[in-house]
Amino acid sequence: MTIIRVTADGVLRCADKAMRCALGRGGIVREKREGDGGTPAGQWPTLSLYYRADRMTRPITGLPVQSITEQDGWCDDPSSQDYNRFVHLPFAASHERLWREDRLYDGLVVLGYNTDPPVPGRGSAIFLHIAQPDYSPTEGCVAVAPADFIDLVQQCGPDSRVTISPD
Repeated sequence: MTIIRVTADGVLRCADKAMRCALGRGGIVREKREGDGGTPAGQWPTLSLYYRADRMTRPITGLPVQSITEQDGWCDDPSSQDYNRFVHLPFAASHERLWREDRLYDGLVVLGYNTDPPVPGRGSAIFLHIAQPDYSPTEGCVAVAPADFIDLVQQCGPDSRVTISPD
């Protein structure tokens, strides 16, 4: 089992490698709420990987893999029955587009936070994804450099976990 450890000082560790990461603008939080910008503390399974086939080759990983299209999104509307789930666009409820111009979602791993079943308002779309070049804060995700992302997903499989610690 691969364990990825993330700490409040913005360091991600996997096996014998440490790398810089960006966290949510609200820091690591024990009680996550939709829109708070917090990265949820806890241990979360890695569920699946999405990537833009026009920008990267299919990553080598033990995770289920799907390429992103312009019609893909993630519901972030707590009042929707599809809250915290992958959706196809157009989609009437509030959602995040996965096809982005800023390259942040060129590759993303869905973390199993608030997924089984999703509790409305507890937070959605918690991913491990590509960081901005300056590692500016995310909306609640964990983000790493593109090369680090590729290294990490190569080590991930269905039993992998991301442990996010506020200490």
